[in-house]
Amino acid sequence: MPPDDISALFGPRVSDGSADMFIVGFQEVNSMINKRLKDALFTDQWSELCMDTLSRFGYVLVASQRMQGVLLLVFSKFCHLPFLRGVQTQSTRTGLGGYWGNKGGVSARMMVFGHPVCFLNCHLPAHMRNLEQRVEDFESILQQQQFEGGAAVGVLDHDVVFWFGDLNFRIEDYDIHVVKSAIENNKLPLLWERDQLNMAKNSESILDGFMEGPLNFPPTYKFDVGTHTYDTSAKKRKPAWTDRILWRLRRTGSPVPSHSAALQRGLTSWLGGATRVTQHFYRSHMGFTVSDHKPVLFLSLQFPFKVDLPLVQLEVEKEWTKVSDATARFTVTSGFQRSTWDWVGLYKVGFKHHKDYAAYVWAKSDHSTQVTFPEEDLPRDAGEYILGYYSNNMNSIVGITEPFQQLVINLRNGLSAGCKWNMIKFIQKTSTERASRGRAKAVKNVT
Repeated sequence: MPPDDISALFGPRVSDGSADMFIVGFQEVNSMINKRLKDALFTDQWSELCMDTLSRFGYVLVASQRMQGVLLLVFSKFCHLPFLRGVQTQSTRTGLGGYWGNKGGVSARMMVFGHPVCFLNCHLPAHMRNLEQRVEDFESILQQQQFEGGAAVGVLDHDVVFWFGDLNFRIEDYDIHVVKSAIENNKLPLLWERDQLNMAKNSESILDGFMEGPLNFPPTYKFDVGTHTYDTSAKKRKPAWTDRILWRLRRTGSPVPSHSAALQRGLTSWLGGATRVTQHFYRSHMGFTVSDHKPVLFLSLQFPFKVDLPLVQLEVEKEWTKVSDATARFTVTSGFQRSTWDWVGLYKVGFKHHKDYAAYVWAKSDHSTQVTFPEEDLPRDAGEYILGYYSNNMNSIVGITEPFQQLVINLRNGLSAGCKWNMIKFIQKTSTERASRGRAKAVKNVT
């Protein structure tokens, strides 16, 4: 079960806005029968807590996928939403021979600024003896997860793959006393040599190309819940780095658009170099004790070019002070396929996901390039809002405006709250003056 506050889990980068995306992988989320039934009807507690925490800083849920206790959440700054396209998710059960989802993998793939990227969260079989089974299950997950459309059909077809989760690889040969002594004396390199995943990367072809930073943090398993103390139960499980984050770059990345085609259309920003992952830090988060594992965090991703022109560009008044302002005009790029199920959503800044709109209107696939929000659908509270164009074909928001102010509180008769308040003050002031001059009169039917 989640704690009351997980803000510290995301670090300082969430509050200063320096992180572009947060990808969160959970394993062993409470999935008892009664809890699963409740989660089928309502958002699960972990997803809700993450959305509540990150939405305050302008991050929006882009994709989510759950398979029993395995949960994947992908968040992004809302300004990046038009450049995260073709979002798809998959899940693969490997528990009980593929019939049960307590073990397996869930994934989300998307085009990130023109590059196919896949996030794969796995929970692999436990116990020291199941090394071979872990590798086989990972291979099975890769084989079964197939996506529609585009060149990146399989997981490993993507330019970048992030593979993470409770991978359950253990430390071989050394007994628990040697392992704990190495941890206490900060001799972690001694344990790296016998880490099953490190050894498997040298012998298993399915792991070719997967990279990971040095394990400069203590093993993340197994702790007594609520403490920083390794397992003191009768089983006294040996500490291990079960919780890992790896990445893989495809040897030949996405073809670079030609200068003549891309630059003339203004579709691409050229950054130079090659696609690369830079690890800024890779550590366990010892401050969280709700689990017998410790979470791990890290890194940055850089592309040689970015496709950064939205498929739909929206124009809107900077302030909505009257009903007629609630109109948006839009233009679409050549080749963009509109659908009768496309819509334009009005979102209050701090929204949680693409369906968390205050109002929406259909953007039907005809020659119309303008939509108007009906008066009765507009929110009655003032604040900062944005408009987003949702593409049904691409399953994502493909165009978004800068934040603008809606000053209208009550739209009836086209009067803003400020206008009504000034009228009330004027009536009160006038009545007071009349009373002071001994000429007060009853005022009726003032609306």
